Amino acid sequence: MVNRNKSKKILLLYLLISLAFIAFLSVILFTVVKSRHIPSLYTKESSRAQRGTVISADGFHIATTKKLYKAVVDTRYIDPQKRELFIELFSIYSGMTSKAIKKRLSRRKGVVVLSYNIPQIQAQYLKKLSYELRRFKVFLELKNPRTGLRSIHGLSIIESGESRRYPYGNLLTPIIGYPHKVEDNGYTAIKGVKGLEKRFDADLAARQDGFSRGKRDVNGYIILNKESFTKPKINGLDIKLSIPVALQIRIEKLLDTMKIELNAKEIMIAIMDSHTGRVYSMASSNRYLPKSIRKKDYPSLNSGMIEYSFEPGSVLKPITFSLLLEHKLVNPYDLVNGHNGRFKMGRKVITDEHKFDWLSAENVIVYSSNIGIAQLAQKLSGYEFNNGLKKFGFAQKSTPDLIYEKVGFIPSSKRLENEIYKATCAYGYGIRSNLMQLMRAYSVFNNNGKMVTPQIVTGYIDEYHQEKKIEPFEEQQVLRGATAQRVKKILIKTVNKGTGKKAITPGLEIGGKTGTAHIVEKGKYVRKYNTAFIGFANDKTHNYTIGVIVVQPKKSQFAAQTAVPVFKQAVDVMIEEGYLEPNIVE
Repeated sequence: MVNRNKSKKILLLYLLISLAFIAFLSVILFTVVKSRHIPSLYTKESSRAQRGTVISADGFHIATTKKLYKAVVDTRYIDPQKRELFIELFSIYSGMTSKAIKKRLSRRKGVVVLSYNIPQIQAQYLKKLSYELRRFKVFLELKNPRTGLRSIHGLSIIESGESRRYPYGNLLTPIIGYPHKVEDNGYTAIKGVKGLEKRFDADLAARQDGFSRGKRDVNGYIILNKESFTKPKINGLDIKLSIPVALQIRIEKLLDTMKIELNAKEIMIAIMDSHTGRVYSMASSNRYLPKSIRKKDYPSLNSGMIEYSFEPGSVLKPITFSLLLEHKLVNPYDLVNGHNGRFKMGRKVITDEHKFDWLSAENVIVYSSNIGIAQLAQKLSGYEFNNGLKKFGFAQKSTPDLIYEKVGFIPSSKRLENEIYKATCAYGYGIRSNLMQLMRAYSVFNNNGKMVTPQIVTGYIDEYHQEKKIEPFEEQQVLRGATAQRVKKILIKTVNKGTGKKAITPGLEIGGKTGTAHIVEKGKYVRKYNTAFIGFANDKTHNYTIGVIVVQPKKSQFAAQTAVPVFKQAVDVMIEEGYLEPNIVE
């Protein structure tokens, strides 16, 4: 009986062991056969290339790009017991208030974007926070009802776009231009709209986004070895300007002050090297913040230096006179009848502000006689006048570095055969130009008859900080050297004895011509004026062409009272900044 019971027990134990073994084999078989979600041994990463930077001549970053990131969290995975911990830590790392975070989390259940505008450095800290939150099990592991798989969705920091920064506010606007945002598959990119941002958009734009693929380590990072693949990101080119920030800031402040003093609509100035065309300042009193454009800023979005076309008035007289000299149709000492300030030509009556009886041909320029230049201009044929104005660059683009230029117009050769059109064009009416065209034209008198092209961008800087310089544009011979020198002497005399006396600066060679012109509104001349002074300032080693336009000054209609003082103060700033060194013997 005892042996029988013992046998039963042994048999039962055997059966149990057999069943356990079968169950073990079944589990192994099921595990082998079952389709499983195995984490990939490989991973990939991508990084967006950035837009290039605009750099001043003295090395300051005027327009830069910063990457933006967004912080995303799935509220369903936050442990309710650790919700407050998450809020407090995210607040510390992101700078957002706890109240703002709670408000965003309570909007919906599921995926929530906590912030769209996280800077790059802050994003790095938040990525570390995300890792720590996982480590401290702030997020739950939940089962996906559709796939049946369990997973954790923590805090994700995702590259969302880029933003343009202008560290110096409204500096160099509207020349620098402004950008707008473009959505590209959920990524916010930047494109230029106006100014340099638009003109050099293709150069500034990102070249190639980065991409890496390879085996991952236990933390999910790519193992870089011969089996991995990497395509480097290539950022857009930086562009280097000829304009230094230090000088530009002072010139802009000067214009801000003078705009109030002269009660003007706008004041513009340009300063350019007469021998190379390198621009050292292009400034307007009407500027805006590229990132915060308001409705009242709309008129200022256009660059007046090239987009404001106007009748230049008397600043054109030296150009007309130079054509007469070039064709040997006048001698500077020829006598011209001033007709005592009033002269009838056909049906038109031409007047002078100051009455003259007789004056020399060169004094027609010095004292700005409309009657004098109207008579002298009759010696030019329509073709000679029209072709001469074209050689001086009128009705043509002044610089390839800016876009949307209004090139103005000049009368045709046929029209300039008419004595009235010839007369009025000679003193700057019936022709339209912009400031940079006048700058180009006047560079001829300060550069031995050669005309330069204004240059704002002097080079490109690539990913490896190597600079590719852009050489100055080729000069164009407009006048014989002797003709240019003769006109230059007349312009110096105009400052020393004529309408530009307020521009005199001891120790410097200063020359230039004033101009005042009526403004046309709805096809009629009205009692509003633009005033101008275009000229040059030289020392022993530097030669600059400088142009000033004052739009609708209410204090005075005379350039000698408006544009000339702006010119003089700009020269004083250049002396203080070391761009000009007066030769003064103590």
